[in-house]
Amino acid sequence: MPTHLKNLDDSTTLFGRLRAVCVDEWTAYCNHEFVRCIGDATLSVECFRHYLQQDYLFLIHFSRAWAIAVYKAETLSDMRAAASTLDAILNYEMKLHVKYCSGWGLKEKEMENLTEARANMAYTRYVLERGLAGDVLDLHVALAPCVIGYAEIGSSLANSPTTKLEGNPYREWIEMYAGEEFQNVARAAVGDLDALAASRLGPGRFESLAKTFRQATSLEIGFWDMGLNMEF
Repeated sequence: MPTHLKNLDDSTTLFGRLRAVCVDEWTAYCNHEFVRCIGDATLSVECFRHYLQQDYLFLIHFSRAWAIAVYKAETLSDMRAAASTLDAILNYEMKLHVKYCSGWGLKEKEMENLTEARANMAYTRYVLERGLAGDVLDLHVALAPCVIGYAEIGSSLANSPTTKLEGNPYREWIEMYAGEEFQNVARAAVGDLDALAASRLGPGRFESLAKTFRQATSLEIGFWDMGLNMEF
């Protein structure tokens, strides 16, 4: 494993410390009913399609957040790293998402014109606000529940004895987030948090970061609620 990739369950990392003080919210997020229903294949197709549509809109704002990361970066290397992530989301991940959605009968043009759900707006605007109001560490902490959380959820589902893979219409989704490529993205995100914290985590800063992490995780729970209940 490259040295910049850190284990998701390492309690000594900044991410590990944040997860430890927000354990109730993190558990509710990673073990949400929406997630469990994906695992046992009981989630309705309509709920999953609604989630996919809103996730497409989420990726647009996710890209904007990484654009802020470029602006907020204090070194050229950090700017390049953020720009590389932005490029990957806009020109690779979005295409993959659109292709995946097409298998569920969803067309990109139609998704572009969808009404954005309130839970989606609340989450994405919060991340953007933290990026604008704070520094690049605040932004990365706000993004962490999404990037790292999906990796933990994917791995947990793939290794759970209650997960049904054979005949599960959501198997590809599970395997995508459980796969080594996405797991490495999440491990790198854990390492990035530590690298950013090395020069920014002064006395009293952790409490503020924990508040951001807890709020972002709570908004992730709201995103699952939105998908499960088909809310707008």
